[in-house]
Amino acid sequence: MKWTLRLALVAMVAAILAPASVLHAAEPFDLQQYKGKVVILDFWASWCVPCRRSFPWLNEMQAKYASDGLVVIGVNLDNDATEARLFLQEFPPEFEIVYDTDKKLAREYDVIAMPSSYVIARDGSIHERHLGYKVKLQAEYEAAIISALHDKEKLDE
Repeated sequence: MKWTLRLALVAMVAAILAPASVLHAAEPFDLQQYKGKVVILDFWASWCVPCRRSFPWLNEMQAKYASDGLVVIGVNLDNDATEARLFLQEFPPEFEIVYDTDKKLAREYDVIAMPSSYVIARDGSIHERHLGYKVKLQAEYEAAIISALHDKEKLDE
């Protein structure tokens, strides 16, 4: 009885602390729903040290450019969902999180480093790809976002 109560409490706390927009493995992810938006697909894992530095910056970019059409989506590649949840409690995202448990998205985007970020243009094409995350390159990363946000010509073609 005590274990059942403890598990129920843990589940309730996890549900309360989880980010508001989380797609679970059973829910399909469709990039087409974001057509007309600039999307950052950021592949991350709980064991990735640079990911810990990138999350606050991704939150900042989401807040700064959301009104211009930016959508940040974090794609988790952890095998253990508990580790991912603990990471998210420590580094709460202000953007959508997708769990890629079968690694289908990771294979589709040929992810070879952690984190791997893809700036997806408004027309769905890859505008730029960044492997890893370095604080000293934040201006370069942000310039790629701004470039994609201002590149409306591709969408109009």
